[in-house]
Amino acid sequence: MSGRLACVAAALCAAGSFGPVRADTQAADGLQFTGQLNFYMPSVGGRTVFGQAGSGVEIGIDPNKVLEHRNPAFMGTLEARRGRWGGFMDLTYVDLGNSKAASTQLTIGGIDLPADANAQLDYHLRGGAWTIAGTYRGIPDRDSPADLLAGFRLLEIRQSLGWQTAGNIGSIPAAGRSGDAAFNVDNWDVVFGVKGRLTMVRDRKWFIPYYVDIGSGDSKLTWQLMLGFGWAFPWGDLVASWRHLDYRMKSGGNVDSLNFDGPAVGVLWRW
Repeated sequence: MSGRLACVAAALCAAGSFGPVRADTQAADGLQFTGQLNFYMPSVGGRTVFGQAGSGVEIGIDPNKVLEHRNPAFMGTLEARRGRWGGFMDLTYVDLGNSKAASTQLTIGGIDLPADANAQLDYHLRGGAWTIAGTYRGIPDRDSPADLLAGFRLLEIRQSLGWQTAGNIGSIPAAGRSGDAAFNVDNWDVVFGVKGRLTMVRDRKWFIPYYVDIGSGDSKLTWQLMLGFGWAFPWGDLVASWRHLDYRMKSGGNVDSLNFDGPAVGVLWRW
Protein backbone atom coordinates (compact mmCIF):
# COMPACT_ATOMS: atom_id res chain seq x y z
CA MET A 1 0.00 0.00 0.00
CA SER A 2 1.29 3.47 -0.81
CA GLY A 3 2.10 5.94 1.95
CA ARG A 4 -0.94 8.09 1.20
CA LEU A 5 -3.43 5.22 1.21
CA ALA A 6 -1.77 3.68 4.27
CA CYS A 7 -2.38 6.89 6.23
CA VAL A 8 -6.01 6.96 5.16
CA ALA A 9 -6.53 3.31 6.11
CA ALA A 10 -4.96 3.89 9.52
CA ALA A 11 -7.28 6.84 10.16
CA LEU A 12 -10.33 4.80 9.23
CA CYS A 13 -9.32 1.88 11.42
CA ALA A 14 -8.65 4.25 14.33
CA ALA A 15 -12.17 5.64 13.94
CA GLY A 16 -13.60 2.23 14.78
CA SER A 17 -11.79 2.18 18.13
CA PHE A 18 -13.71 5.15 19.57
CA GLY A 19 -16.44 4.25 22.01
CA PRO A 20 -19.91 4.68 20.47
CA VAL A 21 -22.48 6.95 22.07
CA ARG A 22 -26.20 7.20 21.68
CA ALA A 23 -27.33 9.48 18.89
CA ASP A 24 -29.92 11.11 21.14
CA THR A 25 -27.17 12.35 23.50
CA GLN A 26 -25.51 14.42 20.76
CA ALA A 27 -26.41 18.08 20.43
CA ALA A 28 -28.15 18.77 17.15
CA ASP A 29 -25.75 21.65 16.40
CA GLY A 30 -22.64 19.95 17.80
CA LEU A 31 -19.84 18.25 15.92
CA GLN A 32 -20.90 14.69 15.11
CA PHE A 33 -18.77 11.81 13.76
CA THR A 34 -19.48 8.49 12.10
CA GLY A 35 -17.04 5.77 11.14
CA GLN A 36 -17.79 2.69 9.06
CA LEU A 37 -15.73 -0.42 8.34
CA ASN A 38 -16.81 -2.91 5.67
CA PHE A 39 -15.99 -6.40 4.48
CA TYR A 40 -16.10 -6.03 0.67
CA MET A 41 -16.06 -8.86 -1.90
CA PRO A 42 -15.57 -7.24 -5.32
CA SER A 43 -14.98 -8.75 -8.70
CA VAL A 44 -12.60 -6.78 -10.93
CA GLY A 45 -13.34 -6.03 -14.58
CA GLY A 46 -12.00 -3.88 -17.36
CA ARG A 47 -9.22 -3.93 -19.90
CA THR A 48 -5.48 -3.61 -19.20
CA VAL A 49 -2.47 -3.52 -21.55
CA PHE A 50 1.08 -4.25 -20.40
CA GLY A 51 3.90 -2.79 -22.46
CA GLN A 52 4.08 0.20 -24.74
CA ALA A 53 0.99 0.69 -26.90
CA GLY A 54 1.76 0.37 -30.61
CA SER A 55 4.92 -1.65 -30.05
CA GLY A 56 3.37 -4.77 -31.57
CA VAL A 57 4.03 -6.88 -28.47
CA GLU A 58 1.79 -5.18 -25.91
CA ILE A 59 0.01 -7.77 -23.73
CA GLY A 60 -3.71 -7.30 -23.09
CA ILE A 61 -5.87 -8.97 -20.41
CA ASP A 62 -9.29 -8.68 -18.78
CA PRO A 63 -8.59 -8.84 -14.99
CA ASN A 64 -11.96 -10.47 -14.34
CA LYS A 65 -11.10 -13.44 -16.56
CA VAL A 66 -7.76 -13.95 -14.84
CA LEU A 67 -8.95 -13.53 -11.24
CA GLU A 68 -12.17 -15.50 -11.93
CA HIS A 69 -13.64 -15.08 -8.44
CA ARG A 70 -14.43 -12.44 -5.85
CA ASN A 71 -11.75 -11.54 -3.34
CA PRO A 72 -11.96 -9.88 0.09
CA ALA A 73 -11.10 -6.18 0.26
CA PHE A 74 -11.09 -3.37 2.81
CA MET A 75 -13.57 -0.50 2.63
CA GLY A 76 -14.08 2.23 5.22
CA THR A 77 -15.52 5.72 5.71
CA LEU A 78 -14.94 8.49 8.24
CA GLU A 79 -17.37 11.44 8.33
CA ALA A 80 -17.76 14.62 10.40
CA ARG A 81 -20.72 17.00 10.40
CA ARG A 82 -21.82 20.17 12.21
CA GLY A 83 -25.32 21.33 11.42
CA ARG A 84 -25.93 21.07 7.68
CA TRP A 85 -22.22 21.14 6.68
CA GLY A 86 -19.79 18.27 6.81
CA GLY A 87 -17.11 16.24 5.09
CA PHE A 88 -16.01 12.64 4.68
CA MET A 89 -13.26 10.43 3.36
CA ASP A 90 -13.85 6.98 1.93
CA LEU A 91 -11.28 4.32 1.06
CA THR A 92 -11.53 1.11 -0.95
CA TYR A 93 -8.34 -1.00 -0.85
CA VAL A 94 -7.72 -4.24 -2.74
CA ASP A 95 -4.79 -6.66 -2.90
CA LEU A 96 -5.67 -9.31 -5.48
CA GLY A 97 -3.70 -11.89 -7.41
CA ASN A 98 -3.97 -15.19 -9.22
CA SER A 99 -1.92 -17.64 -11.25
CA LYS A 100 -3.68 -19.29 -14.17
CA ALA A 101 -2.34 -22.16 -16.26
CA ALA A 102 -3.19 -22.85 -19.91
CA SER A 103 -5.08 -19.58 -20.22
CA THR A 104 -6.33 -18.27 -23.56
CA GLN A 105 -7.45 -14.93 -22.04
CA LEU A 106 -4.55 -12.98 -23.50
CA THR A 107 -3.86 -10.81 -26.52
CA ILE A 108 -0.43 -10.02 -27.95
CA GLY A 109 -0.13 -6.96 -30.13
CA GLY A 110 -3.93 -6.65 -30.09
CA ILE A 111 -4.39 -10.17 -31.54
CA ASP A 112 -5.90 -13.14 -29.68
CA LEU A 113 -3.72 -16.17 -29.01
CA PRO A 114 -3.84 -18.82 -31.77
CA ALA A 115 -6.43 -21.55 -31.15
CA ASP A 116 -3.74 -24.12 -30.29
CA ALA A 117 -1.68 -21.84 -28.02
CA ASN A 118 -2.08 -20.85 -24.38
CA ALA A 119 -0.22 -19.03 -21.63
CA GLN A 120 0.74 -19.34 -17.98
CA LEU A 121 -0.30 -16.08 -16.29
CA ASP A 122 0.69 -14.59 -12.92
CA TYR A 123 -1.36 -11.43 -12.33
CA HIS A 124 -1.44 -9.05 -9.36
CA LEU A 125 -3.42 -5.86 -8.65
CA ARG A 126 -2.82 -3.80 -5.52
CA GLY A 127 -4.03 -0.34 -4.48
CA GLY A 128 -7.22 1.56 -3.96
CA ALA A 129 -9.53 4.50 -4.49
CA TRP A 130 -9.70 7.33 -1.95
CA THR A 131 -12.59 9.81 -2.05
CA ILE A 132 -12.54 13.01 0.03
CA ALA A 133 -15.45 15.45 -0.21
CA GLY A 134 -17.44 18.17 1.50
CA THR A 135 -21.16 17.76 2.08
CA TYR A 136 -24.24 19.95 2.52
CA ARG A 137 -27.46 18.49 3.96
CA GLY A 138 -29.96 19.46 1.30
CA ILE A 139 -32.78 17.51 2.98
CA PRO A 140 -32.35 17.77 6.79
CA ASP A 141 -35.12 15.27 7.51
CA ARG A 142 -34.36 13.22 10.62
CA ASP A 143 -35.62 9.96 9.13
CA SER A 144 -34.57 10.37 5.46
CA PRO A 145 -31.73 12.91 5.14
CA ALA A 146 -29.94 13.59 1.84
CA ASP A 147 -26.52 15.24 1.38
CA LEU A 148 -25.07 16.91 -1.69
CA LEU A 149 -21.33 16.23 -2.05
CA ALA A 150 -18.38 17.62 -4.00
CA GLY A 151 -14.75 16.60 -3.78
CA PHE A 152 -11.92 14.55 -5.24
CA ARG A 153 -11.10 10.88 -5.81
CA LEU A 154 -7.63 9.40 -6.11
CA LEU A 155 -7.17 6.07 -7.89
CA GLU A 156 -3.76 4.69 -6.97
CA ILE A 157 -3.06 1.14 -8.17
CA ARG A 158 -0.24 -1.08 -9.35
CA GLN A 159 -0.77 -3.96 -11.77
CA SER A 160 1.83 -6.58 -12.65
CA LEU A 161 1.81 -9.55 -15.02
CA GLY A 162 4.14 -12.43 -15.76
CA TRP A 163 3.35 -14.60 -18.79
CA GLN A 164 4.80 -17.61 -20.61
CA THR A 165 3.19 -18.83 -23.85
CA ALA A 166 3.11 -22.45 -25.01
CA GLY A 167 1.76 -24.50 -27.90
CA ASN A 168 1.72 -23.35 -31.52
CA ILE A 169 3.30 -19.93 -31.00
CA GLY A 170 5.11 -19.59 -34.31
CA SER A 171 3.04 -16.51 -35.24
CA ILE A 172 3.80 -14.72 -31.96
CA PRO A 173 6.78 -12.30 -32.02
CA ALA A 174 9.69 -13.58 -29.95
CA ALA A 175 9.56 -10.51 -27.69
CA GLY A 176 5.95 -11.27 -26.79
CA ARG A 177 6.22 -14.97 -25.99
CA SER A 178 7.18 -14.46 -22.35
CA GLY A 179 8.04 -11.71 -19.94
CA ASP A 180 7.20 -9.63 -16.90
CA ALA A 181 5.71 -6.14 -16.85
CA ALA A 182 4.22 -3.73 -14.33
CA PHE A 183 2.90 -0.19 -14.18
CA ASN A 184 1.31 2.30 -11.78
CA VAL A 185 -1.83 4.43 -12.16
CA ASP A 186 -2.16 7.65 -10.14
CA ASN A 187 -5.35 9.48 -11.19
CA TRP A 188 -7.04 12.48 -9.54
CA ASP A 189 -10.65 13.27 -10.48
CA VAL A 190 -13.25 15.80 -9.36
CA VAL A 191 -16.54 14.15 -8.28
CA PHE A 192 -20.05 15.38 -7.49
CA GLY A 193 -22.94 13.39 -6.09
CA VAL A 194 -25.58 12.73 -3.47
CA LYS A 195 -25.86 10.33 -0.54
CA GLY A 196 -28.36 9.60 2.16
CA ARG A 197 -30.88 7.12 3.47
CA LEU A 198 -34.58 6.36 3.21
CA THR A 199 -36.27 5.21 6.40
CA MET A 200 -39.07 2.82 5.60
CA VAL A 201 -40.75 2.15 8.95
CA ARG A 202 -42.02 4.33 11.78
CA ASP A 203 -39.64 3.00 14.45
CA ARG A 204 -36.64 3.99 12.26
CA LYS A 205 -34.96 0.60 12.67
CA TRP A 206 -34.90 -0.28 8.96
CA PHE A 207 -33.54 1.96 6.23
CA ILE A 208 -32.11 2.01 2.71
CA PRO A 209 -28.71 3.74 2.40
CA TYR A 210 -27.67 5.06 -1.02
CA TYR A 211 -24.71 6.84 -2.61
CA VAL A 212 -24.00 7.98 -6.16
CA ASP A 213 -21.27 10.18 -7.65
CA ILE A 214 -19.81 11.00 -11.05
CA GLY A 215 -16.69 12.86 -12.10
CA SER A 216 -13.73 13.36 -14.40
CA GLY A 217 -10.19 14.70 -14.48
CA ASP A 218 -7.18 12.49 -15.11
CA SER A 219 -9.79 9.86 -15.99
CA LYS A 220 -12.21 10.27 -18.88
CA LEU A 221 -15.08 9.29 -16.57
CA THR A 222 -15.50 7.80 -13.11
CA TRP A 223 -18.70 6.98 -11.28
CA GLN A 224 -19.74 5.11 -8.18
CA LEU A 225 -23.04 3.66 -6.99
CA MET A 226 -24.00 2.05 -3.68
CA LEU A 227 -27.41 0.76 -2.60
CA GLY A 228 -28.11 -1.28 0.50
CA PHE A 229 -30.28 -2.24 3.45
CA GLY A 230 -29.58 -1.22 7.04
CA TRP A 231 -30.56 -1.97 10.62
CA ALA A 232 -30.29 0.93 13.10
CA PHE A 233 -29.25 0.54 16.75
CA PRO A 234 -28.69 3.16 19.48
CA TRP A 235 -24.91 2.87 19.01
CA GLY A 236 -24.81 2.71 15.20
CA ASP A 237 -25.91 0.67 12.20
CA LEU A 238 -25.41 -2.67 10.49
CA VAL A 239 -25.47 -2.36 6.70
CA ALA A 240 -25.49 -4.81 3.80
CA SER A 241 -24.98 -3.22 0.39
CA TRP A 242 -23.88 -3.60 -3.21
CA ARG A 243 -21.20 -1.25 -4.51
CA HIS A 244 -19.92 -0.53 -8.01
CA LEU A 245 -16.93 1.72 -8.78
CA ASP A 246 -16.21 2.34 -12.46
CA TYR A 247 -13.43 4.04 -14.44
CA ARG A 248 -13.18 4.88 -18.14
CA MET A 249 -9.65 6.04 -18.92
CA LYS A 250 -8.30 8.44 -21.51
CA SER A 251 -6.55 6.92 -24.51
CA GLY A 252 -2.82 6.27 -24.53
CA GLY A 253 -2.51 4.67 -21.10
CA ASN A 254 -2.13 1.09 -19.89
CA VAL A 255 -5.69 0.90 -18.54
CA ASP A 256 -8.64 1.29 -20.89
CA SER A 257 -11.26 0.60 -18.20
CA LEU A 258 -11.42 -0.70 -14.65
CA ASN A 259 -14.27 -1.51 -12.29
CA PHE A 260 -14.90 -3.05 -8.88
CA ASP A 261 -18.32 -4.60 -8.28
CA GLY A 262 -19.67 -6.64 -5.42
CA PRO A 263 -21.41 -7.01 -2.04
CA ALA A 264 -20.30 -5.49 1.26
CA VAL A 265 -21.26 -5.95 4.90
CA GLY A 266 -20.33 -3.24 7.36
CA VAL A 267 -20.69 -1.72 10.82
CA LEU A 268 -21.16 2.03 11.41
CA TRP A 269 -20.47 3.77 14.73
CA ARG A 270 -21.65 7.21 15.81
CA TRP A 271 -19.98 9.39 18.44
